[in-house]
Amino acid sequence: MGSPEFEVIISKTGKVTVEVKGAKGPRCLEYADMIKEIIGREEERRLTTEYYAPDAQVRIDARVRDASG
Repeated sequence: MGSPEFEVIISKTGKVTVEVKGAKGPRCLEYADMIKEIIGREEERRLTTEYYAPDAQVRIDARVRDASG
C-alpha cells in the first residue's frame, strides 16, 4: 500500500472537511486524530467504507479430506 492521502476542503464559512484516503481500519483513525490535532477541533466524524476494509490481504488455505478413510 502506498502513502495515505489527505483531502482538506475549507468552505467559505470556514468549515474544514478532511478525508483520509489510502489507509484502512484503525490506521485511518490514527491519521484522522493527527489531522484533528493540527486543525484544533472536530465537529463530526464519519467512517467510510475504506475504514471497514481489511488492512491486509487474507489467504485461506482449504483442503478437502476423503471421509472414507
